[in-house]
Amino acid sequence: MTENTTTPEQIDRHEPAAHAATTSRAPRRAWFALAVLMLPVLLVSIDNTVLSFALPEISLALEPTAAQQLWIIDAYPLVLAGLLVAMGSAGDRFGRRRMLLIGSVGFALVSIGAAFAPTAEALIAARAALGFFGAMLMPSTLSLLRTVFTDREQRRLAIAIWATGFAAGSAFGPIVGGLLLEHFAWGSVFLLAVPVLVPLMILVPLLIPESRDPNPGRIDVVSIVLSLAAMVPIVFGIKSIATDGLGGIGVQAILFGAFCAIWFVRRQLRSESPMLDVRLFTKGSFGGAVLVNLFSVIALVGFLYFVSQHLQLIAGLSPVSAGLALLPGLIAMIIAGLAVVPVARRVRPRVLVPIALSLSAAGYLVIALMTDASSIAPIVVAFVLLGIGIGAAETVSNELILSSAPPEKAGAASAVSETAYELGAVLGTAVLGSILAAHYRSALALPASLTDAQADAARETLAGTTAVAGQLPTGVAEDLLASAAAAFDGGVVLTSLIGVGLMLVAAVIAAVTLRNPTAARD
Repeated sequence: MTENTTTPEQIDRHEPAAHAATTSRAPRRAWFALAVLMLPVLLVSIDNTVLSFALPEISLALEPTAAQQLWIIDAYPLVLAGLLVAMGSAGDRFGRRRMLLIGSVGFALVSIGAAFAPTAEALIAARAALGFFGAMLMPSTLSLLRTVFTDREQRRLAIAIWATGFAAGSAFGPIVGGLLLEHFAWGSVFLLAVPVLVPLMILVPLLIPESRDPNPGRIDVVSIVLSLAAMVPIVFGIKSIATDGLGGIGVQAILFGAFCAIWFVRRQLRSESPMLDVRLFTKGSFGGAVLVNLFSVIALVGFLYFVSQHLQLIAGLSPVSAGLALLPGLIAMIIAGLAVVPVARRVRPRVLVPIALSLSAAGYLVIALMTDASSIAPIVVAFVLLGIGIGAAETVSNELILSSAPPEKAGAASAVSETAYELGAVLGTAVLGSILAAHYRSALALPASLTDAQADAARETLAGTTAVAGQLPTGVAEDLLASAAAAFDGGVVLTSLIGVGLMLVAAVIAAVTLRNPTAARD
């Protein structure tokens, strides 16, 4: 039997009769296909944040340093972000469905290894490997939607579900983590991948046709290396500056990463078949939408990073109670992401998206003004506002990204959108997390009776301080924990104000750049 290799460009360019037949023939099958494609979307986005709630247990079990703790979280989205464009181009060349299946097998196997990692170093390596295989999953899901949904209105709703699932998956991660950690060891958050990916590997060949670019460019190994050489040093530099100040090697690392980034862009501009068509960014709707995604995810992941620790280690909630405290925000994010679809038909993106992002800024402002260890109400309200804004903004921005790109480059364009997500996840912890960690170290007042080893452990992380407090007399422990709570929440106020600024900058970018895509891309 001949494999179906229908490509989206073949559908988009042709005959009205073929289009009509496609859109009226079997919509139910298309929606089943969407449900299957949502499995890796939810899994990869959940993996971005599920460790936020497992972090206290991991810190006690593996005893990572503050830098290792951030790398445990960041290794996955960093590798993912560095390889998404390359894997999107590979999917365009070798088949998007094929890449999806290869990535599913690898992701499931590495997840099992991560669940039983014996050291912090081993867990960081496993997280990096998960990023490699995760990069095969994500570009394929969004680009395949263009193959499955050829009708503009159906595709807009499908993309809304995809975008909402991705954003909601990030918010759902802490809830899943809380439920698992209530009953199982921290490794259970990785084993979740196995039951999710097994049905995907069975159903994808049955429901989804293969698609690829009929005229793909060559595999550009140098560009792949340059994309990683740009991202890794920049993130490392940010972390280094937060830990050691400007006197360390952080500045040099950032400068080297910037040099590689410029080299990467110049190479793409000179190439006849670039891995990433950077000229797409000259289109306001494309570049602006990518930046909206980037800033939104920085705000979301940064919020979840510090809120998960506050709820468990300061407010004293169990993992499952802390996760459920975020449930209203998750529900709000899902509803907003879907409800914005009919609104987007009537309200211009440059009006709708800034309004949504302003709500997210208000959510961060609530945290900055109302941080109180004795109450979780401000956190619940803040996350609802943040969820509404991000859910609506990302649905609109993702539709603009995909509609602005040529159909034959659907995989690469999808990868750009997802790269913004993953880079945002990296920067959310690298920037906001590092600022929070630096403030925590500087503001923490340590009792004079601590040994040097205890003092070093307490300065590393909030979880480390909690562990040290368990070794001290009651009065000294209470003083240390009170100082830790004040130092941590002081850092939360600072990072929340930065979050307000990020959302307002994103709102201005959206107001200036976003416009409806041309009908030619429909």
